[in-house]
Amino acid sequence: LELILELMGQPKDAYDHVKDRPGHDLRYAIDATKLRNELGWEPKYTDFREGLKDTIKWYTEHRDWWEAEKAAVEAKYAKNGQ
Repeated sequence: LELILELMGQPKDAYDHVKDRPGHDLRYAIDATKLRNELGWEPKYTDFREGLKDTIKWYTEHRDWWEAEKAAVEAKYAKNGQ
């Protein structure tokens, strides 16, 4: 999170800590074996920072792709008093 904030030009402490959800996964991992073996997939990025930087750039340049959905989700939370 702090790296995302840094790459977006925000203070590294610009977030609030929240209590972890019960049953929340401690980590997320994938097994890309089938992608590699059956489809010949190889990762485009091997440097996490560079991949994250390009991901942020893509989302910044394609706001029309996600803004309406984000607004709908936030409206639903507001309606439910969350």
